[in-house]
Amino acid sequence: MDYFPEGFLWGAATSAHQVEGNNVNCDWWEWERKGKLKEPSAAACRHYELYREDFDLAKLLNHNAHRFSIEWSRIEPKKNEFSQDAISHYRDVISSLRERNIEPIVTLHHFTNPLWFTESGGWRNRGLIKYFLRYVDYAVCALGDKVNYWITINEPLVYAYHAYALGVWPPQKKSFLDALIVLENLKLAHIRAYRIIRKIYQDKIKGNYPFISIAQNMQGFVACNPALKNKLAVSLRNKFYNFWFLDSLIRHKTLDFVGINYYGRSLVEAQSWSPMSIVFATCQKNHHPLRKNSLGWDVYPEGLYELLLKTAKYKLPIMILENGICTEDDNLRWNYIYEHLKNLSLAMARGVKVLGYIYWSLIDNFEWDKGFSPRFGLIEVDYRTYKRNIRDSAKKFSALIKEGRLI
Repeated sequence: MDYFPEGFLWGAATSAHQVEGNNVNCDWWEWERKGKLKEPSAAACRHYELYREDFDLAKLLNHNAHRFSIEWSRIEPKKNEFSQDAISHYRDVISSLRERNIEPIVTLHHFTNPLWFTESGGWRNRGLIKYFLRYVDYAVCALGDKVNYWITINEPLVYAYHAYALGVWPPQKKSFLDALIVLENLKLAHIRAYRIIRKIYQDKIKGNYPFISIAQNMQGFVACNPALKNKLAVSLRNKFYNFWFLDSLIRHKTLDFVGINYYGRSLVEAQSWSPMSIVFATCQKNHHPLRKNSLGWDVYPEGLYELLLKTAKYKLPIMILENGICTEDDNLRWNYIYEHLKNLSLAMARGVKVLGYIYWSLIDNFEWDKGFSPRFGLIEVDYRTYKRNIRDSAKKFSALIKEGRLI
């Protein structure tokens, strides 16, 4: 099918710390201040001030949905102290989207934490989950009457791996055991948050039915060659990385749809039968080369098609919550979008129900430990003047949205 259905959600995404600027009460800000990361986020894109202008651009580009995160460390900058100013700000953000007929898709946790939470043990400490749940309750009660879509946690495996196994994100630990404990705690946090949100809508926000999920990062795992150990490695990585977390949430009946973040391929070449090689080794010799983004990630649109067919086993609708490319070549950006939408369309023709497609990202942003150099945005940001410039790829995407089909 070349046509996308009526009511399909089209848009782009941001996250608070990456675009807002001066997020001074979160753990990332403290690590940046101490010089532990490549460069500080500082004023980022000044989206905290310029969100209305950014949403005007999204509207101009025919977007009817926008995914963004609210910042826990702004809402609860100190333990037990909640900021009405921050809640009022995010309520105005949501109202501004609604005024432009753009559907808000709100993420509650997108990698950052209040500094007080991290210094108390963070996600390693199961006893602290109650504070996250209290924040969820507070935020959803305050904002829920204007929100239909909630994402509790963004990319739990990515967060646990980078913050607690690799140690390149705060709190910069290097322990696989800690990473596994954090994953279990994030899973429990989602399950309980789901039930809290559902109860709030049932008791206080009558007439609305929320759609709640996580944003699950998925990769297209491909064997470099047909060796048995590579086939085993691909099978295990698919099972653990792509589906283990989702399987658990499905068993607990705490997903209303499946949120997927997808960027590209991992070419698997296990050098030995050792567990580390089976679980982590990738091809180092550039076999089967593909186009790459500026961070060296393989562009593999057919992987999205393959994963959508596999994800259909849950018998839930799916939403692409992130899909994008950082590149200085805007022609490559448009080709990336188009080829992924073509594969998305092929999956839908096979009966996969997809609610929407959200590109990462609306504007260039602070790309975590990689700093400002990766350019993901449909809209370019001049970091000296904060001027926005709509890229040609954004205009082509806009035309496709208007037509509602591949053109």
